[in-house]
Amino acid sequence: MLWLYRVAFLPALLVALPYYGWRMWRRGGYAEGFWERFGGVPSLPEKRKGVTRIWLQAVSVGEVLAAVPLVEALLKRKDVELYLTTTTSTGRKLAKEKFGGRVLAIATFPTDFWFFSRRAWKAVAPDVALLLEGERWPEHVTQARIRGVPLLAVNARLSDRSFRRMSRYKRLLASLWRGYTHVLAASQLDADRFVALGFDPACVQVTGNIKLDLTVAALAEAQHKQLRRELGLGDGPILLGSSTWPGEEAMLLVAYKRLRAQDPTARLLLVPRHAERRGELAGLLEGSGLRFHFRSSGAASQEVDVAVGDTTGELRAFTQLARLAVVGKSFPPHGEGQTPVEAASIGVPILTGPGMSNFRVIVAELVAAGALESVTSAGVSDKISALWNDPAALGRMSRAGQAWHRANQGAIERTMGVLNQLLSQVGR
Repeated sequence: MLWLYRVAFLPALLVALPYYGWRMWRRGGYAEGFWERFGGVPSLPEKRKGVTRIWLQAVSVGEVLAAVPLVEALLKRKDVELYLTTTTSTGRKLAKEKFGGRVLAIATFPTDFWFFSRRAWKAVAPDVALLLEGERWPEHVTQARIRGVPLLAVNARLSDRSFRRMSRYKRLLASLWRGYTHVLAASQLDADRFVALGFDPACVQVTGNIKLDLTVAALAEAQHKQLRRELGLGDGPILLGSSTWPGEEAMLLVAYKRLRAQDPTARLLLVPRHAERRGELAGLLEGSGLRFHFRSSGAASQEVDVAVGDTTGELRAFTQLARLAVVGKSFPPHGEGQTPVEAASIGVPILTGPGMSNFRVIVAELVAAGALESVTSAGVSDKISALWNDPAALGRMSRAGQAWHRANQGAIERTMGVLNQLLSQVGR
């Protein structure tokens, strides 16, 4: 199977290149570290005796944020040094903000072609490799196996779509999974899926979702007021569209106009999952008859009806402004969902669409706890209006989300337990 992957990779890459090239151009920021995609590696110091070099791959912004407590825990060890890679330009930028100067280097993950991957592995020469969440790159995994380097899937999960696709070819794919020494699953459902796909049951264990160990720095009152002022949102209650995808902003604008009829002080804060869609959103808002402001253009000069948080790394701060959050990528035609964890941990009541397959277990638990409600596109406006003037219901949802979050922490401790044991063996 590996040779088939290697033979097919370049033709597949050439076919996909126009699409991915267009996406990279549209998002911008990909010039930095571009040659690292071909196996180039920043200048690294010589390896030190008694110090374990770890290569951690976190694909984008969400994974980098999830990795923060893990990186902090690893950096407390004096016998560890970290080489951190991301795939997206936004992930790289955030990684530099969070860890710049504290890790060996922050670079771009190499394209998973054997020559590029081998070149990067030779230059980095890690003692341990970590892949976060849904990262499963056959060549990367193979390079770890060839070199006898422990490879851990951390916070490992399988979406419904990935599981369906991989199940069709599990006999062919089974040989590619031999490079994993540990699969630290985010949930029992994920663990069962990995085993069903042919992963060695002995290497699969449930350590929990490290995203639940996040600690959101609370905004001080002065910061809260300043952020609202910069967004142009005044003092009224805010409806948040969190990590929205195409089609969901138009749906929320309809719901918001209805909400304003019952509460003229209400404001809408839209935070698109991809900031480069600002042109598309500007066109939508220009025809809405509403006053609006984009965060990327600086501080608002006057109060507006709708603010667009088209910046990277500020969603947690924006969420703290909200009375109610509608989580995106969950309404048709989308079905995977974005994370509701930040809103729950802060105590913001949550609405989602019916499609949250990437967070199936978390959503089921939040629904059972009373912190989240799932609605259809047709019903979202009614539900927002009903909850908006029901402070008792909003209060119950808020407390339930925070209680759920407290009860489900501990994944970092369990993950570090595995890593600490492994590191003691590697360092011998």
